[in-house]
Order: sequence, then structure tokens, then C-alpha cells
Amino acid sequence: MRKKLYLIPDGLKSQYIQQVGEQVQARFEMLHESELSITTFSFYTSVSAVYSSKIEGENMEMDSYIKHKRLGAHFLPDYTRKIDDLYDAYIYAQGHKLNEANLLHV
Repeated sequence: MRKKLYLIPDGLKSQYIQQVGEQVQARFEMLHESELSITTFSFYTSVSAVYSSKIEGENMEMDSYIKHKRLGAHFLPDYTRKIDDLYDAYIYAQGHKLNEANLLHV
């Protein structure tokens, strides 16, 4: 089913800016990933790793993984290994160009 694209009239821009202010873009650019107290722990990367692993059939819950990564909670190695590996791969990918060598490294 095709839908028609409707553009918002230019006349609404000034009303929008009055309501949200002109600093929206600057404030958006100031956003950064939420870091918990441990510098090597990235919350959003952990969320990605946990939920990606759930697609593959892993059953660890986000709460348990946060306790594992942030608080050092101990689980059986097989319970966390796949998610830890995926987390490490995501961290590596964030700092390296996507190319064949880096993909093979991960």
C-alpha cells in the first residue's frame, strides 16, 4: 500500500522553535552514552549484546548481565561467555573501521 508524503508547512517552524527553543540541536549533540561507574562498562553496548544474544537463544536477563559486568557477580562461564564475546566485538567495532581484516579479527 502506498502512502502519500505530507510536508509540514514552513509556517509551523517558528511555533516549534518557540516551544522547544533554538538549543535543541546543541543539546542533542551534547548527549553521550550513559556510562556507569566502571570506565570499561558501556550500558547501551551491554543492552545490544544481551538482546542480540537472545535472538540466538541465550537466556541471560539484562539485570543479571549488568550485575555481572558492573558488580562482578559470578555466573558459570558458559552462561556469560557468548554475551561477553559479543560485547567485546561491539566495543572493538566502535573503535575500528569496517573492513575485512577487522571483521576477521572480531
